[in-house]
Amino acid sequence: MKKVEIEVRGRKLVLETGRIAKQADGAVVAHYGDTVVLATAVADKTPREGLDFFPLTVDYQEKAYSAGKIPGGFFKREGRPSEKEILTSRLIDRPIRPLFPKGFYCETQGIANVLSYGDENIADILGIITMSAALTMSDIPFKGPVGAVRIGRIAGSFVINPDSREVEECDLNLIVAGTDEAVIMVEGEAQEISEADLLAALDMAHQEIKRICAVQNEFRSLAGKEKRTVEPPVVDEVLKGKVTGLSLEKIKTAITIPDKLRRQDALDKILKEIIGELNTGEEDKTMEIASMFNDIEKNLVRGMILNDNRRADGRAPHEIRDISSEIGILPRAHGSALFIRGETQCLAVVTLGTSDDEQKIDSLDGESYKTFMLHYNFPPFSVGEVKPLRSPGRREIGHGMLAERALKSIIPPKTEFPYTIRIVSDILESNGSSSMATVCGGSLALMDAGAPVKTHVAGIAMGLIKEGDKVVILTDILGLEDHLGDMDFKVTGTDKGITAFQLDTKIGGISPEIMEKALEQARQGRLHILGKMNETISNPHENLAPYAPRIYTMQIKQDKIRDVIGTGGKVIRGIVEQTGVKIDIEDSGLINISSPDGESAQKAIEIINSIIAEAELGKIYRGKVKRVLDFGAFVEIMPGTEGLLHISQISEKRIGKVTDEINEGDEVIVKVIEIDKMGRIRLSRKEAMREQDTEREK
Repeated sequence: MKKVEIEVRGRKLVLETGRIAKQADGAVVAHYGDTVVLATAVADKTPREGLDFFPLTVDYQEKAYSAGKIPGGFFKREGRPSEKEILTSRLIDRPIRPLFPKGFYCETQGIANVLSYGDENIADILGIITMSAALTMSDIPFKGPVGAVRIGRIAGSFVINPDSREVEECDLNLIVAGTDEAVIMVEGEAQEISEADLLAALDMAHQEIKRICAVQNEFRSLAGKEKRTVEPPVVDEVLKGKVTGLSLEKIKTAITIPDKLRRQDALDKILKEIIGELNTGEEDKTMEIASMFNDIEKNLVRGMILNDNRRADGRAPHEIRDISSEIGILPRAHGSALFIRGETQCLAVVTLGTSDDEQKIDSLDGESYKTFMLHYNFPPFSVGEVKPLRSPGRREIGHGMLAERALKSIIPPKTEFPYTIRIVSDILESNGSSSMATVCGGSLALMDAGAPVKTHVAGIAMGLIKEGDKVVILTDILGLEDHLGDMDFKVTGTDKGITAFQLDTKIGGISPEIMEKALEQARQGRLHILGKMNETISNPHENLAPYAPRIYTMQIKQDKIRDVIGTGGKVIRGIVEQTGVKIDIEDSGLINISSPDGESAQKAIEIINSIIAEAELGKIYRGKVKRVLDFGAFVEIMPGTEGLLHISQISEKRIGKVTDEINEGDEVIVKVIEIDKMGRIRLSRKEAMREQDTEREK
């Protein structure tokens, strides 16, 4: 067994290999505190027939035993991946994918297993590091290593790898991955931080990443295998010349067609004609011709941007497509908005629910509940395709979570707005930046629903074309520019600052200078979009949608909770049956009363107030005699509240027996004349009657 270690924020990060999973091409176990992650990497020895792309699959799995748990459900074993596992699989995949050499087409699989789960909040970070180390140690060609850290900020100070407790206090939570040369991937959220603060966080993260990459290089020299050789694809120069000659001028014309579908139809027609003309021999050259054709298209699009500052749809690099939006377009929905940017359309719909609609999360951290959810759907018709409908894929889950993080910072706390909020984004048409359209549409729909959000959040997707020293940053990228470009960089925020951030590169990272320029260009674009959104609606509607449930809140003392619930829940069930409302009582004494109409809720509030009401000194009550004793009677002046009416306080005249004046079951008026330190109440009937007589005389 070989191992190396490095100290990260006062704890040892240990990487070891050669003890377990020895039949994998690469296997590394990482230890950090109580968290242990095993990553394995295996690649087929020969490429699959007919492949012209790199088939990489990365999976992250959380074993229930790692946290001393037995899985729930009928089968009591791990089933389909959780949302967290899917998102973490993407986190591991994204920084390593660009670092495999061109021409390596062997099917490759990486699996990261969480074997022990501590409260260090680092299993996802270890997944990236350990997978990189497994690939680095293996014979699989990989231009790593990759390091990763989480960066938080607490009270203005940056923190490396904040733990589970600390992350709750952070106003910035970023996962950053990269090589020793540059940052490759960023994913995270913030509470309206500035671009300068984000750059400072990324710089700090990269310094730590360099150290983690260095220890992996040390590990490779200690126990690494010799890498396989990758033969670059052989290019048929004669065929390439023919494809270029037949297609170059036609492609130049086609890529300037602004409309996406017309442009793609024109390119498909050209390719079909060339294949028909050149693919006439015994050997099928269709894939080879298509690859050459795509390379020509890519070079022409990139060259047009770099040399002419002109994009496929005619825009300059910094220009944003036309924007329009509408709200309230679905009469029965609680809030709805249609956001359109160029050829991308998002229908965002808000539904307001009660505590019954909260999502229960059963994870290694324990049970928790989500009161804000955003779900993103990308149906095939949005890009003019025919595909079977399936459950959401990794891309849809990832895009939905990015938009959810973006909007989370403006969602009011439950104490102010006690609703469960679900936003559904249906992409009706797509030509790039659909996740950012989701952010904009979701923000508009929240205001349409009357949710008391403080401001709008907008999102924008940035791109990059880089050839040597020539660099052009693109604002509001098209799908074509995402596919043929070098960077996909999404920023969301308000007019005050950034709320979410996602960066992926295809060129092994970008420099701080490019990052700074891209952030500023994104800020300008974001402010432009926010201005357009404010033209549609700038403040939430004052009233909730007519079909949204009404939730009223009231705070009671904790020692009164049992009175409202009653023995075995008898009292609260009676209130629900009498009024038709739904009542939730929290341990703090906060009560949420949800009802389809205000009248029923008000009736329930009145009943609860009568239950929790406390006797007031000097106040007159009409009570019921509950028990008669020799020295007086106990009178219930409010539900569950009794006071002593002494025999001397029953009448102005002297009486021999209590029953001479009152009997059990009688209703009497009484006045509270004393409440002692123990809460015992003394009542007077004669003072109450005397006070009533005085009022009549007036």
